[in-house]
Amino acid sequence: MFDTLQDRLQSAFKNLRGKGRLSEADIDATAREIRVALLDADVSVQVVRDFVARIRERALGAEVSGALNPAQQVIKIVNEELIGILGGETRRIQYAKNSPTVIMLAGLQGSGKTTLAGKLGHWLREQGMSPMLVASDLQRPNAVTQLQVVGEQAGVTVFAPEPGNGVGDPVKVSRDAIDEARRTLHDVVVVDTAGRLGIDAELMQQASDIRDAVDPDEVLFVIDAMIGQDAVQTAEAFLEGVDFTGVVLTKLDGDARGGAALSVRSVTGRPIMFASIGEKLTDFDAFHPDRMASRILDMGDMLTFIEQAEKAFDAERAEKDAEKLMGGSFTLQDFLKQMEAMAKMGSMSKVMGMLPGMGQYKEQLENFDEREVDRIKAIILSMTPAERDEPKMIDGSRRARIAGGSGTQVSDVNQLVDRFFAARKMMQQMGKGGGMPGVPGMGGMPGMPGGGKRAGARQKPQQKKKGKRGSGNPAKRAAEEKAAAARQAGEAGGAGAFGFDQDAEGEFELPKELRDLM
Repeated sequence: MFDTLQDRLQSAFKNLRGKGRLSEADIDATAREIRVALLDADVSVQVVRDFVARIRERALGAEVSGALNPAQQVIKIVNEELIGILGGETRRIQYAKNSPTVIMLAGLQGSGKTTLAGKLGHWLREQGMSPMLVASDLQRPNAVTQLQVVGEQAGVTVFAPEPGNGVGDPVKVSRDAIDEARRTLHDVVVVDTAGRLGIDAELMQQASDIRDAVDPDEVLFVIDAMIGQDAVQTAEAFLEGVDFTGVVLTKLDGDARGGAALSVRSVTGRPIMFASIGEKLTDFDAFHPDRMASRILDMGDMLTFIEQAEKAFDAERAEKDAEKLMGGSFTLQDFLKQMEAMAKMGSMSKVMGMLPGMGQYKEQLENFDEREVDRIKAIILSMTPAERDEPKMIDGSRRARIAGGSGTQVSDVNQLVDRFFAARKMMQQMGKGGGMPGVPGMGGMPGMPGGGKRAGARQKPQQKKKGKRGSGNPAKRAAEEKAAAARQAGEAGGAGAFGFDQDAEGEFELPKELRDLM
């Protein structure tokens, strides 16, 4: 969503890099580009004006003029101001002292309230709570049925005494839900209210009546992040009508400009509490202003990455896999388990997008075919357990069988096995040498496992072993030398040892990933 804004801001900062001192003209030019970038992202004009004024004031002050790297200091200022405009600190739900805690959802029709109710229920259940969803949207056709389906998927109880579709009193349903929650010992009640295609008096009156009836601890205003400049007007109307306590942004995974996220907090003064970033129930989490600002500035979101990795990976299992990888005993079965754990974190492009500096690879990430991961899994699952544990035994006929079983080509199987062995060999050498193999100055470090001897220690010169004398015929001698080199590579775990196809000269080509590293 923030791709365009990210590109424009990076372009603005590019002109500052490499300058030892920034003039007022440099700062004004950067401020102008930031202003254009924010306006292009549909951020409110008043918000942009105040934001740029604060940046310019700080950039012209002593904190930049006295900095060793003025460009980095300006980026730091922009990052801090972005965090401020997004809310500063992460705002948590304020639970009631006496159960149940009542959370009311309000917003326009189509903003995603009903789906979000299910996501919020699922999130609360993961936090150890016992939530109950209340179907108070009795106006929209099949809204009650939709909430029941979403609640079942989330594993959350749904209170729906009325069929909906224009039948029933939403205020009475909401009031009865509180008594039902106390009776069934649910500690959180999430009330899904009706929306309209636009702001009208009837909508606000109904939402206000429900609020008065249930006296909620939190009123969350659900807003579509793709709404654009109209976000400010809509937010102000709901603030006046229901006096919401927090904001939830939905559809953050869309391709709109995302100005709503930067406008609503500043205009209403209410914090953004949650963000929905996909269609799955798990694509929902608390909103962290500092992490969002970091992603906008292409600094990555390592904290979220680590949190998701901790949920997906078993720490003990990961430690064992690391030992096996460094020791050279890592198998395709282990690789398959890691891929399955990685899939729990989300799509590959989403996971990679959390890493710092990935904005420059945006196009490659967008064009990445997620089905490639499925093809790799299909190839591995088409192998026998023995073949996964000992890939050296996979010869030509076995590769043809695996390709047929996985619906792929033999070349795909060759490529997977080739890359697996090359990566395993490289990691094994790193484990033994304590550094990157084949890179000068990156060998084993003293004190590292398998590392070299202490610096300055004399080492005995290796004596050259006596070998069989070569042929006197130059052509024959060259052939013998190539054959010996091929045998050496096979003993060291090279291509010949694993049955890789070689040409008549006995040479083979490194996988593309390794060639790119060299």
